[in-house]
Amino acid sequence: MNHLFLFSFLAVFLKAFQQRNVAFNNYWAIPAFSFGMAASEVFIVLGVVDYGIGFVTVLNMGAGGSLGCWAAMYLHKRVFG
Repeated sequence: MNHLFLFSFLAVFLKAFQQRNVAFNNYWAIPAFSFGMAASEVFIVLGVVDYGIGFVTVLNMGAGGSLGCWAAMYLHKRVFG
């Protein structure tokens, strides 16, 4: 596992959580998640530069993104449910 798994997990987690913030009008949470999304995008770009484009990169980012989305859905429901 390389850093792109973690960067992708974080980026998709933040995007999915933010989507639920918007859908459920959690206005106070939106600014913090927006800055987190911006930072995670920068780390992904730097990670792709380091690791290159290839199957391993896609595999790590796909797996991290899937788990990040599931985690965000679960956590948002637990926090705001």
